[in-house]
Amino acid sequence: MSAGRYTGARVGRVEDQRLLTGRGTYVDDIALPGMLHACFVRSPFARAAINGIDTSAALAAPGVRFVFTAADLNPDVKQQWHTSMGPASPETPRPPLADDEARFVGDPVALVVAETRAGAEDAAELVVVDYEPLPPVVDYTTAEHADALVHATHGSNVVGELAGLPASALDEVFASAAHVVSETIFQQAYAAAPMEGRGLIAQFTSATGEMTIHAATQAPHEVRLFCSRLLGIPEHRVRVVMRDTGGAFGQKVMVQRDEMCVMLAAPKVGAPLKWVEDRRENLLAAGKSRQEHAAVRMAFADDGAIQGAYIDFVQDCGAYPTPWPVMTAAAVGMLFPGPYRVPRAGFTAKTIYTNTVGRTAYRGPWQFESLAREVLLDIAARRIGIDPVELRRRNLLHSDELPYRNPNGMTYDSISALETLEQALEMLDYDAFRAEQAAARGAGRYLGVGTSSYVEPSTPGYGSYGTEAATIRVEPSGTVNVYIAGGSAGNSIETTVVQLTADALGVCIDDVNTIQGDTALTGFGAGTAGSRSASMTAGAVAETAAILRDRIRAIAAHRLEAAVDDIELSESRASVRGTPSISISFAEIAALAYFEPYALPPGVPAGLEATARYTAAVPSIWVNASHVCTCEVDVLTGRVQLLRYIVSEDCGPMINPSVVEGQIAGGVVQGIGGVLFEHLAYDEAGNPLTTTLMDYLVPSAAEVPAIEFGHIETPSPGPGGYKGVGEGGAIGAPPAVVNAVADALSPFGVTITRLPLSPSNIVKLLQEGAP
Repeated sequence: MSAGRYTGARVGRVEDQRLLTGRGTYVDDIALPGMLHACFVRSPFARAAINGIDTSAALAAPGVRFVFTAADLNPDVKQQWHTSMGPASPETPRPPLADDEARFVGDPVALVVAETRAGAEDAAELVVVDYEPLPPVVDYTTAEHADALVHATHGSNVVGELAGLPASALDEVFASAAHVVSETIFQQAYAAAPMEGRGLIAQFTSATGEMTIHAATQAPHEVRLFCSRLLGIPEHRVRVVMRDTGGAFGQKVMVQRDEMCVMLAAPKVGAPLKWVEDRRENLLAAGKSRQEHAAVRMAFADDGAIQGAYIDFVQDCGAYPTPWPVMTAAAVGMLFPGPYRVPRAGFTAKTIYTNTVGRTAYRGPWQFESLAREVLLDIAARRIGIDPVELRRRNLLHSDELPYRNPNGMTYDSISALETLEQALEMLDYDAFRAEQAAARGAGRYLGVGTSSYVEPSTPGYGSYGTEAATIRVEPSGTVNVYIAGGSAGNSIETTVVQLTADALGVCIDDVNTIQGDTALTGFGAGTAGSRSASMTAGAVAETAAILRDRIRAIAAHRLEAAVDDIELSESRASVRGTPSISISFAEIAALAYFEPYALPPGVPAGLEATARYTAAVPSIWVNASHVCTCEVDVLTGRVQLLRYIVSEDCGPMINPSVVEGQIAGGVVQGIGGVLFEHLAYDEAGNPLTTTLMDYLVPSAAEVPAIEFGHIETPSPGPGGYKGVGEGGAIGAPPAVVNAVADALSPFGVTITRLPLSPSNIVKLLQEGAP
C-alpha cells in the first residue's frame, strides 16, 4: 500500500494547538444560562437495605432545587439497552438510583440538584438514608458459594459461563506430553482513571420535546440512541454534542447509571443540568477492570513445541457490569492460544457478581489471555531449561503459515508474529543484554529481560460496529469539511481524518477541516471502541471521496474542455495530465457547482457535497506486536527500575506514525501501571481503599523509560490496509514487565503469579522464596 502525500507522514496533530494552549472545550468548560448542578448521594456500605430516605434538610438548604430518589426517577425508565448488545442481551438490571438495596460503596442513592456545584455537594451531606447493613460479597474467588447474593433475583452470584473444548478432550495430550507446566495466575483490579472523569449536561426543552446533551463520551450516537430509548423520546429530538474528551479508554463507551439519572432528571428541573464527577467519584463508581485469575496449563514436546493449552478463567464483574461481561470473558479463552502454533486448546470462562464497583471496558478487555499465556511461557522455559526467547521462536507462527485457524476457531491473517519478535530483539541486542546481565549479577545487581507477543482482533466488522458514515462538503470557498460521527478522546482521529481526506480528494491539507461528535450533523457511527476508528473512518472517507472526485473531475473536464480521464487532482487544483498549466482551482469548481448550476455538464448535480457509508468486509482485522522490557530490581527494597522498553508493532500501513506511536506509548504506560503501581483495592467489608491519586498510584514520566518503536507493515484486508492500534500497548506491556521482573529474580527461585508487583510484594516474594 503506497502512502499518499499526507497519509504515512508525521503530520502535526490538528488538535494540539487547541489542547496544548488550554483552549479545549470539555464538559466542565461549558456554562449555559440558568444551568443547575447535580451531586449524587452515594452509599457508604458495600451492601445495605435502604429502609427510607429523608430529604427534608437537603431541600431546605440554600440554592437547592430538587432532591430525587429512586421513586422519582426509576419509574420513568422506558428501555435501557445498548445498541451493540441489542434488546435481547441478558443484561444485569440497572436501576438508575438504588431502590431497595445498595450494592457497592459508591452506589448512587439520591440526586441533589442545586444552583451551584458546591451547594449541591453540601446539601448531599444533609440527605439522611436509613441503611441496614447486610453481609457483602467481596471476594469473587469465594462468591460462587457464598450465602449472600448480590442480586437475589438472579438466584446466583455467577453471572454466566461459556466454554470451549472440555478439559477431558485434552487428557491424552497432557498425559503423553514430555513437559506439562501449570500455574494459577492472578491479576488485581485497576481503573481507567482518565484525566477527565465522566460528565454530561442534559437540557430538555419542554416546548419542543427536545433533549440536548453535552457529553464526555466515546460514542455520541450511542448516547443519543440510549437516551431516546430511556426516556421514550424520538431519536430526531435528541442531540448529543461531544467536544473534547480527556481520555476514555473504554470507560465512556456506554451510558452508565449515573448518566441515566441526569437524563431522567433533566425534564423535571426545567433548566440545563450539569454533572461532572470528581476524582473520588471516578475511582469509586465509574468502573473497574481486570480483577481476574485463571488456572492455566500447557503441554510441550521434548523440543519445546506446544502440544496443547487450557485455561480455566474467572473474572469479577462487580455489582453492575456495563455491558454484559460474559462474552468478553469467553474472548479470553478463545484468544489464549495467541500467535502460536497450538494444535489443541480449550477453555472455561466464568463471570462472578460481587458487592464492588461494576466492571467496564478498558483497553483490551480480554488482555488477561496474553498476561496468563506469556507469563506461563516464561515459567515453562525456566522449568524445561530453554531460553524464553528460544521457546517462543520454536512456537510462533510464520508468515507462510497464514491464514491460520487457532484451535478455538479464530482465523488469523495478515500478521507477523515471529518478525516482530525478531525486530524487537535486534533493537535490544538480546545477546549483549544477556552478557551485561551476567556481569551485573556477579556484582550483586539483578537485571532482567521480559518479552511478550500477542495477536488481537481490531475493527469489529459486525453489528453496529461494522459500519461508518462520512459526509464531505467542498464549501463555495473551496475549503473542505469532513463530517464523521466519533470525536477525539485522545486518539487523534481529528488529525488522521484530515490526512485521509486531503489525499483522497487531492487537496492541500490546510484546506481540510473536520466536524465530529455532533449527532445533528453527522451520520450514525459507533464511535471509538474496539480499535476501529482508523480503518472504519478510512473506509467511510474513501467511499465518500470517490463520489466527489468523480463530480469534481467532471466539472473540471467540462470547464477545461478535456477528457475526464485526463483530469488530475492535486494541491486543491484540477489540471490536465501532461499540461499542468491548464488547471482550475477547487474554489473555482465550487463556485460553478453552487452559483452556476446551469453551466455544469449534463448529469452533474449542483453543489459539492456527498455522503456515503462504509460497511466492513471482514469480521475483524488482526493486529500483532512483540514487546521487550528490561529492568533492574533492588532486592533489598523491592523497587523496580525499568531500563528500556521496546515495541515492534504490525498495525499495517500507518496513517500517521506519530499518532500510532502515541497510541502505543499510552497503552504501554497503562500496562506498566497495572503491573507496578495501580490497585483498586477493597478491604474485607467491601470498603474501597484507593479513592484518591495519593493512594491509587499511576505512573509518571519519572517511572517510565523512553519507549522505542519498531514497525512492520503487513497490510490488512480492510480499507487502506490499516489496522487498529489503540489497545495493543495495554495488552502487551503487563506480561513483558512481569517477565522482566521474574527474570531478574530468577536466581532466587521466585515464581511470579500474582499482581501487582509493588515493592512490598516483591520483598515478600523474596522472603518466601519459591512457592
